Amino acid sequence: MKRRNTPTKEAVLNLLSASKKALSQDAIEKQLDIKINRATIYRVLNRFCEDEIIHKIVAEDGKQYFAICKKCEQPETIQDHFHFRCLSCDSIECLQIPVRYSVPENYVVQQTNCILTGICSDCN
Repeated sequence: MKRRNTPTKEAVLNLLSASKKALSQDAIEKQLDIKINRATIYRVLNRFCEDEIIHKIVAEDGKQYFAICKKCEQPETIQDHFHFRCLSCDSIECLQIPVRYSVPENYVVQQTNCILTGICSDCN
């Protein structure tokens, strides 16, 4: 289903496209040039996730981050890669490392959430 483009969607998508790191909803709200209420931003982000334009990363503390994965070699596996959270600058970025795992027979994996924590290359 084709969705209507709005100034809000365009602003959020442009911000995420320009970012090298995943952004939280708070960071998106602070960095937007236009005033958009929090609920609208969440709706836009969730719609982008549903449409597989961006993906959601849930950190170990439960905080949600959103990113367009520029480093993924295969966009169809957008959820199946590692993320790295820096404990120094609190940024999260996508890593180009495929997730390899095995599960018992008759289990079906529908999504992965793999976060590595440590110090990023910028802070090291």
